[in-house]
Amino acid sequence: MRKAIGRLVANEDLNFLLTNRLPRRLATNFIGWFSKIEQPLVARTSIAVWRFFSDVDLADAKEMRFKSMHACFTRTLRPGARPIDPDPDVIVSPCDAIVGAHGRIEGDEVHQIKGAPYRLSELLGDADAARDFEGGTYVTLRLTAGMYHRFHAPHDLTVEQVTYISGDCWNVNPIALKRVERLFCKNERAAIRCRLNDGTPIMLVAVAAVLVASIRLTFMDTERALRIGGPRKVKLATELTKGADMGWFEHGSTIVMLVPRGYELKREIDTPARMHAGVGLFDRR
Repeated sequence: MRKAIGRLVANEDLNFLLTNRLPRRLATNFIGWFSKIEQPLVARTSIAVWRFFSDVDLADAKEMRFKSMHACFTRTLRPGARPIDPDPDVIVSPCDAIVGAHGRIEGDEVHQIKGAPYRLSELLGDADAARDFEGGTYVTLRLTAGMYHRFHAPHDLTVEQVTYISGDCWNVNPIALKRVERLFCKNERAAIRCRLNDGTPIMLVAVAAVLVASIRLTFMDTERALRIGGPRKVKLATELTKGADMGWFEHGSTIVMLVPRGYELKREIDTPARMHAGVGLFDRR
């Protein structure tokens, strides 16, 4: 049965219809509310259905009993489940993900998928910030619905600013990326500007998607969804160690990661390749 459903949903037209033509914000708000219901029968049933359709692996979870689907979405892992590459010359992956588009940043242009460019300055909402990464490298990291949903500091760093940009919640799967131009620039997102101890700037852009009830950042007010308060820039000076928890999505989504000249992908990465948090991603050239 699961294979039959998988083949049906794999049909591009049907997949796009189901995930993007429904009332996206209404569906997202509903899931945000429903996932927090702590009634045991509702929690067990919803988690079972989610695991059936999303191939969820809880083998590394710190706990195996969850009082709500939301608690399962935002689960922590047992200690040591994601070893962090200690090499100071290596920037690691901030999350478990499937690697999408990646490559050199040419001027102000990057790609959400081959042949589908968008402007980095539009993604970040800041032309000056985009210029810091001209000639650098970008990589798109997609967290699927069944993955571990937290993301972590890719190096010892200081978070200097968070720019929150409100927007839509299109699905960010490859089918939607082929069909919706500049999709990442249309979705709700948070551009997290960081600086390594040697002054190197890096950027993590957390992009929300359909059914992502909110982006949460642990170095800010984690009691509130980031969207509460509207579009804004928040200046910070928060120091984090490599591998420290930075936040989570309340469903699968995407992080676009930017590094400047002087770093390159640690190895040639095939698309789509699966990446774990803490695995070396960029090397100092």
